[in-house]
Amino acid sequence: MTKITEGGRILIPVEYRRALNLEVGDEVVCILDEGEIRIIPRPEAFRRAQNIIGRYVKSRSLADELISQRREEAHNE
Repeated sequence: MTKITEGGRILIPVEYRRALNLEVGDEVVCILDEGEIRIIPRPEAFRRAQNIIGRYVKSRSLADELISQRREEAHNE
């Protein structure tokens, strides 16, 4: 158990920080979900977002796509 302190701060217990490899200054993402606050390390939140997007986007390289477009534009000039 922990308390909310002045300014809305919450102390994350040391065993939780260790389990998540959180260090002072690390960024976390807070998600409000059905009456719960979930605190997720930023890299994990980013990985989850990539997985979700990956389900809807065909595997492709955006860099290769941009290069292809630029070459086509240069060819048409």
